Amino acid sequence: MANTKLTRSNSGAGDSRKKMTWSFWIKRSKLGATQYLYNQYYSSDQYNSGILFQSDDSIRFWDYGGSSNDLDLQTTRLFRDTNAWYHLVFAIDTTQGTAANRVKLYVNGVQETVFDVATYPSQDHQLRMGEGGSSHQQQIGFQGFGSTYQSYFDGVMSHVHYIDGTQYAASDFGSQDATTGEWKINTSPSVTYGTNGFFILKDGNSVTDSSSNSNAFSVGAGTLTKTEDCPSNVFATLNPLAGSTDATFIAGNTTAYFGTASSRSILTSTLGAVSGKYYWECKIGGNVSPNNATLGVGLSSSYTADSNPVGYKSDSWGYKGWDGTVFNNSSSVGGTWSTFGDGDIIGVAVNLDNEQGGLNKLYFSKNGVWQNGADPSNFTSVTGVVGITKPENGDTGFLFAQFGDGGSSATPRFEVNFGNGYFQQTAVATNSGNGYAGAEGKSIFNYQPPTGFTALSTKGLNL
Repeated sequence: MANTKLTRSNSGAGDSRKKMTWSFWIKRSKLGATQYLYNQYYSSDQYNSGILFQSDDSIRFWDYGGSSNDLDLQTTRLFRDTNAWYHLVFAIDTTQGTAANRVKLYVNGVQETVFDVATYPSQDHQLRMGEGGSSHQQQIGFQGFGSTYQSYFDGVMSHVHYIDGTQYAASDFGSQDATTGEWKINTSPSVTYGTNGFFILKDGNSVTDSSSNSNAFSVGAGTLTKTEDCPSNVFATLNPLAGSTDATFIAGNTTAYFGTASSRSILTSTLGAVSGKYYWECKIGGNVSPNNATLGVGLSSSYTADSNPVGYKSDSWGYKGWDGTVFNNSSSVGGTWSTFGDGDIIGVAVNLDNEQGGLNKLYFSKNGVWQNGADPSNFTSVTGVVGITKPENGDTGFLFAQFGDGGSSATPRFEVNFGNGYFQQTAVATNSGNGYAGAEGKSIFNYQPPTGFTALSTKGLNL
């Protein structure tokens, strides 16, 4: 949702300015910046109220009374996980006798009780949030006033509920999984929305109201891109917290590109695997003469910045675009591999269940053609296979997807499709645009994954 703004104006007064509930499922991409999930703008005051991540990655919930904030909660806890989904619920009932019960904040089903700032509204106070009339604009994903737009939310957002007139708990929108203990989404909560309530971004990128009302939003700027990544199935992305020197991350951390620094880091995936069969794709972009892009797998989740690309470490195996070789520990593994460059789609398949001489198996494809005569669907074949150290024999115990740049003269871009169905913001092109699913059935790939291979996602990891 980077640089995307969603807006609507209430046509009239709602049911209550004393009781209301917000519920968001969000996945962060960028840290260390002020980012608004919600803002209400009133033309004469500029600011009414807001829900946001502050620049220190704490959560703030505030409501402006005209001369000061009648409500201001700022969490002590910080929220810096760029892989997991957060479920945030803000529940208001100012008729409550106890101040702390008038505004409750839940994160993944657990109520936050420790705040650096804790200003609660007085009993029976009417918040500015929820005021009706065309001059009161509800804004999701940014903060705007007049013609100024700022503090955009950078990440993914799903199942956004606003309840007008009732204070609900987090348990009305989610529940604890009886098997895993994780907080999981309730896709169809039994709630009463009230006059100005709404439910948007349900199972996709639609801003049409999915409640019994017709309180749809408008996309005022930017593009809402659909993703298969959701609270019930988290897909791997590129990890900006693990060795991101000289790299810029965009598109929900599914795309990264390098600058021209002499040293840069190998980028890794947020998810790693110890067993199973996995497939992902990467579309190459950027400067292609020469194209110093390399990609593959490794057993470390982070590398110190240096000038070596993927495949130059003892626990890393990389396919080099500029000369068409596969390397491990700075040495070629042999075989016949095509060069690749701008616009090519490289597929990576890794088999951590079957062994070859005590090693697991790695394969690469270029534009749908498996290289070096390999056939990943044939689990017993040794033809064209790159043998890799089993994850349990590495330092981390896990295997990660990896991407890197072999030199400062090129600025490669990696548009990675871990099964989300997009290269950056462009949907996969083959199979009439519908793509192909992995073994878990929830992913969308440009090319057909090998038989039995799945996406690197939480559902794929738990097959």
